[in-house]
Amino acid sequence: MEVRLARLEDMDGIKALLRKYHRDTISDEDRPDGFVTTAITDEQLAELIEKEKGVTIIAEQFDDGHDRVLGFCFAAPWEFWSVWPLFQHMIDIIPNYEFEGKKLVLGETYQYGPMCVDKSIRGTGAFEKLFFASLRQFSDRFPIMLTFVNQINKRSENAHTNKAHMETIGTFDFGDNHYFLMGIRTDRG
Repeated sequence: MEVRLARLEDMDGIKALLRKYHRDTISDEDRPDGFVTTAITDEQLAELIEKEKGVTIIAEQFDDGHDRVLGFCFAAPWEFWSVWPLFQHMIDIIPNYEFEGKKLVLGETYQYGPMCVDKSIRGTGAFEKLFFASLRQFSDRFPIMLTFVNQINKRSENAHTNKAHMETIGTFDFGDNHYFLMGIRTDRG
């Protein structure tokens, strides 16, 4: 398996994995093991891949040159995410929080997530490899990475706390959902 930045030819594999584990389409069997909530258009995904260099994947390589995407991680500056209502809410509230004793500044932070790892490779260290590769991708641009985790998504909360060593900065509500706001310094990658 290889961890690398996504290319446009990886879009179908990324979208298939997103459909498999998205909150709206995940099977009842897989739901207790975690889910993703962000929907993204083809145009947005292409921009995230090409312009932002914000999609890190883990892929299984086949002898015929074909790769199967087994995990992905999205990350981008706040400007990219601002079209989604939840992220706009985060943009509005982030300056109200502190991280490591210092007020958060939007220009010093970026948004990571969603992250998704196929259940066939969970427990193999794939999450950590993908997470820290994505963290390194933005370390020269931003000192702090932020994310949110739905409080009912215990698998994600556990992974981000215990495997990624992210710190819970606070909580916030949006719609009918309750979230943890989490952060990590990018120099930890």
